[in-house]
Amino acid sequence: MTRFGIIGTGRITRRLVADLQSTPSVSVTAIASRQQERADWFASQYGIANAVCGYDELLRRDDVDAVYVSLPPALHATWCVAAARAKKTILCEKPLACNVQQAEEIANACKAEDVRWIDATAYLHHRRTQEMRAIAQRGDLGKIGHVSASVSFYRPFQDGEHRLDKRLGGGCLLDLGWYTVSLACLMAGSVPERVFADHAVVENDVPIRTSATLWFPGHVTATLSFGYDTSTRKWFEVAGSDASLICDDFTRPWADRPSRFWIHDANGSVTSNEISDRQEIRMIETLVGSESLEEYNRLSLLTQRVLSQLDRSAKQSTPVKMTEPTEHNPSSLSESTCE
Repeated sequence: MTRFGIIGTGRITRRLVADLQSTPSVSVTAIASRQQERADWFASQYGIANAVCGYDELLRRDDVDAVYVSLPPALHATWCVAAARAKKTILCEKPLACNVQQAEEIANACKAEDVRWIDATAYLHHRRTQEMRAIAQRGDLGKIGHVSASVSFYRPFQDGEHRLDKRLGGGCLLDLGWYTVSLACLMAGSVPERVFADHAVVENDVPIRTSATLWFPGHVTATLSFGYDTSTRKWFEVAGSDASLICDDFTRPWADRPSRFWIHDANGSVTSNEISDRQEIRMIETLVGSESLEEYNRLSLLTQRVLSQLDRSAKQSTPVKMTEPTEHNPSSLSESTCE
């Protein structure tokens, strides 16, 4: 039995706690907040035995084997590194960090302490994603030429929303861009050579809508769109020389529909495919299991690198090569918070 402690009591926490409690061989033994009253309320609502005031206090507990870090991005590096030093398995909410330097600090701390870790990008663990990737990579679509991906939600904000606060790592680039960039790299099966981005809408110094282009080896390209000012979208297309693959809910399947995707061939024929799974539970099982996490860790660090270069491109209004040094503090984040 792997015993989880929860660091943070935000909106996303509520959803994943139920998944943790539904996963075989996993239990939730404690939850920590900076305020005792908030920890008490959350623990009572979700049947968690121990409400803890302070994140350090949770990491010192001997009834916690693993942690779910559900804090704003600007706090991820601090508490993931602390968790690694406390020998706790780590599930970190995405994005992994604010910048490449912080992401590498997390990875290095986990490596030094022999701690397993992944970011909580659940769609990567869905059996449907694995099958769609296999279809793209084994040549069923012909030669892959282009990937398109869009993720957006119209003003999904609450009071005190960290996604609108640059000091906390706010903005659609780190939030929704994490999905589209990871998806493009996964389906292209390689590292982009250069990238370009435009923060088309900016509020309070954080990007609200961004468009991006990625150039991969072999003349493979990707166009990405993500933001907070258009209707809900979570779709992608992989276009090959013979057919294309389309999925309309890759980040999280629609609640009232089967997990599905389609293959459109050059003659207009369409094949529908359905693959059921519970991606969050599979993600948790992967983390606490014994299989290698190297591929997930590598994609996480690559996604962080690409996002940093996209932000650099948006600031410079020009394409940026991935071989150019990354900037540690993207323009949408305060230097003092994310250094």
